[in-house]
Parts: sequence; C-alpha cells; structure tokens
Amino acid sequence: MARGEVVYVDSLNGADIDMPEWMFSKMMRSAQIRFSDHAMLRIIQILGKLGNWRRVLQLIEWLQLRDRFKSYKIRNIQTTALAQQMSTYPDLVAYHCIAVTLGQAGHMKELFDVIDSMRSPPTKKFKTGIIEKWDPRLEPDVIVYNAVLNACVQRKQWEGAFWVLQKIKEQGQQPSSTTYGLVMEVMFACGKYNLVHDFFNKVTKSSIPNALTYKVVVNTLWKEGKTDEAISVVESMERRGIIGSAALYYDLARCLCSAGRCQEALTQIDKICKFANKPLVVTYTGLIQACLDAGNIQNGAYIFNLMHKFCSPNLITCNIMLKAYTEHAMFEEAKGLFQKMLEDANRVCNQANYKDRVVPDFYTFNTMLDSCVRQQQWDDLELVYEQMLQYGFPFNAQRHLRMIMEASRAGKRELLETTWKHLARAGQTPPPLLAKEMFCVKLEQGDHASALSSISSHHSSELQERIRGLGFKEANASSSESRSKKPMSSFSAKLTHDSTPSPSLVSANIA
Repeated sequence: MARGEVVYVDSLNGADIDMPEWMFSKMMRSAQIRFSDHAMLRIIQILGKLGNWRRVLQLIEWLQLRDRFKSYKIRNIQTTALAQQMSTYPDLVAYHCIAVTLGQAGHMKELFDVIDSMRSPPTKKFKTGIIEKWDPRLEPDVIVYNAVLNACVQRKQWEGAFWVLQKIKEQGQQPSSTTYGLVMEVMFACGKYNLVHDFFNKVTKSSIPNALTYKVVVNTLWKEGKTDEAISVVESMERRGIIGSAALYYDLARCLCSAGRCQEALTQIDKICKFANKPLVVTYTGLIQACLDAGNIQNGAYIFNLMHKFCSPNLITCNIMLKAYTEHAMFEEAKGLFQKMLEDANRVCNQANYKDRVVPDFYTFNTMLDSCVRQQQWDDLELVYEQMLQYGFPFNAQRHLRMIMEASRAGKRELLETTWKHLARAGQTPPPLLAKEMFCVKLEQGDHASALSSISSHHSSELQERIRGLGFKEANASSSESRSKKPMSSFSAKLTHDSTPSPSLVSANIA
C-alpha cells in the first residue's frame, strides 16, 4: 500500500465516527490518493480488520452518492457493493471481505442482504460483447456461512446455526472443523451447553477437531464448574497431537484461577507464550481478573506480585488491583499501590520513559477517594484529593461533593477552601450546597466578610433568598457572660453587630 493510502487509512480509522457529513466529505476530498476500485477495496479490507465497520459503511455510502465517482460503483454494504460496470462487479473475494466484517460486527440482516445480492442478477444490462453468457451471480461458500455464524454468536441466535448447517448440506458439502467450532460457539453463547457437547462428539467422529473446538469445550466445562474435565479435554487434545492455541491455554488458565488453583494456572503461561501475539501483561491481567471474579483476592494479589518478575503491570492491571483492595477493606495495600503509582508518575521524564511507568488516571483517584471515605481516613482523603487536582483532574460535583461535605464535617475544612479556590481558578460557580457549607464555616470562624462573599457572588437566587431571609437569635451564655436574645431583621444588619451568630442556629435555618 502506498504511503498516501497508509496515512489516509490511519486518519479515517482515528477520526470521530460521529463527525458531520460535510466534515467527512472535506476529509475525503483532501485525501492525496487515487480513488480506484483497487485502492478502495484495500482500504475497506484494512478498516474491516481494525473492526471499524461503521467507517467502512460510511466510506462506501459516500462514494456511491457522489457523481464524481460514477466509474467506481461501490454501493453501500447492505446491497453488497454491487457495481454497474462489469469490470468493477464484486467477485467472491470482495464478498468475503464484506461478509467477514459484517459477521464480526453482528449485523445479521445486512449479511442476509449480502447473500441475496450474491444470488441476484445485475440491476443493469452489461455490454458484454463476446462474453454473452457471463453471469456474475454467486453462491455463498463456507467463508460467507462462517461469517453468518459469527453474527449468530454476537446476536445469540442459535436457530441461525442450524440454518447454516442445512444450507451447507444442501450444497452437498460437509461442515469443516472450523464451522463446527463456530456452531459450538453459538450454542455456548446461547447457554445451550448440552448442544456444545453433542456437536463436539459429532465432530470428533467425523473429523479432527481444531483448537477452536477445544477452546469452546473448555469454556463450557468452565461454566459448568467441571475444572478437572476441562484439564482432561486439553490433555486428550495434546495426546492426539493437535496443536493448541494461546486462547485455548489462556481460557484453561482462567478456568483454573476461578477454581482457586492459581499455581496450576501459572504452569499454562509457558504454553500461552508459545502462541501468543499479545503482551504478557494481558495474560497476567486476565488471570488476576479471573481470581477476583471468583472472590479470591489472595490469589489475585499473589499473581499481581508475581508478575513483576516477568513484566510490568500496566494502568489497567493496577486499577483492577486497586479496586479489589478497596472492595475487600485492604486499605493499606491500596494505599501502598497508589503511592507506587504516584512515584512512577513523578519519575516520568520523556515519552519513552512513560511507557515503562504507570501514571494514575481519573479512575485511579476516584477509586482511592471512595476508599478513603469508606474507611473514614480523612487525612489520606485530603492528600489524594489535592493530588488529583494537581494532576489536572477537575472537581466533579456529582461524585466529589458528598465526600467533601463529609470530610468538612469530620474536621477537614481545608478541603472546602481547596475546592473553592479550584473552582474560582476554573471560573466555575460552586454548587449551592458547597456555598452553604462555606458560609456556615466562615460564620462559625467569625469571618463575616468571607461568609457574605461566599454567597453574594453565587448565581443561585434561591440560596441568596434563603440566606437573606434568615432571622438570627443570640443564644444565652453561661455564668461567665450573659447575653440577651435579640432578633435581627436581616443578615446585613447582623454582620454589623459585635457578637457572632450561633452556628448551630444558622445551619438549622439553611438546611
């Protein structure tokens, strides 16, 4: 693929899928490529492999609607890109590309439109010359039917699997091991585990099962809680000389982790590495998640600590463990992991260094803040909250207001000031509840000017009316000092008085 086409595909794949039509048209017209059928087919194939089927649809629809590209009759995916010139009429390879993309995306209706279009004659007469008997109609083959099975998995439609088997039988063909594996995947997705076993027995009698088939059986036995049987199936596969896959051994390892047998699961990692095309950190993260899903935090923590010998945890791994620690009341462990992430972030000095460090994100801070509130660790809450603001993550009233109020009432009133200043720098209006709390605190501290300032600039008319309508009464003092009760008509008048209003009375009237 030419460099211009590579750049164009990258820009198409990375662009916002919801961009306006005029913006997409501008991107298309500014592309430094030649809009040929060959180039478009290659671009569509790459976008399909990237799973960006919505962009594929958008691209083909755009080409179809433009008179400028009449010679490139690529119609939309629903009508399977039928062309009106024989030289550009899609062949079986093009149909394969379209069907596989739609199948992976779970678009069943569009797939049946593809099959109908394959079997339909052209909508326009061709000038075929000497090739008078040329017929572009095609019959779906096993690749197209396998794409239908992929869509059945996504849609959980087990009836479609039997339809595919019937159609293959009508063509006088036998389903391949891959087709049977996909049929079993459909049954597994629909929870029909007995049919998974039935099809597995059938395929073992008629052909040699492949790794996909065994993978589905392992997952089925995992769901049924039959861990020993899952091990036996894989051992039987290996005795038959059938080569496994990374996905098969990965699912077996997760099955073992779910059963609390993490030591046995770790022995599968060497087998996974022989076939894996994903980073090792992904494997360890999956095993940790399997342990946690089974409620076994100890095994999850053990694998997390062990993985440091072989690879560095990424942000997803650390966030998973942080969440697990907080949910199991392991605050000190969560705090230690959070501190480690902060230390890593402080050591980041360039882009290359960034890849080897784990920098906390908004989810990290929110998870730690929730844990501090749950454990009533107000000093730690203050430190985490201040770090969050320093990292550029903003105050979110829906998530943070409640915890700020709780911390303030527990004595951490500095958080009110911190939040107030943060909102002021961002040019945002504090939430009414925050303004009320700030007003009460300042009034209790005897700082009348700041108390008035906290509500005078607030945009909430309701808050200001409630404050202005307050009537304050002085409380009787004990033996050291006696004061008479004196009702006040307005808040402004009270601020000019020598004495400080009762904070409890103010709070009661605001609430």
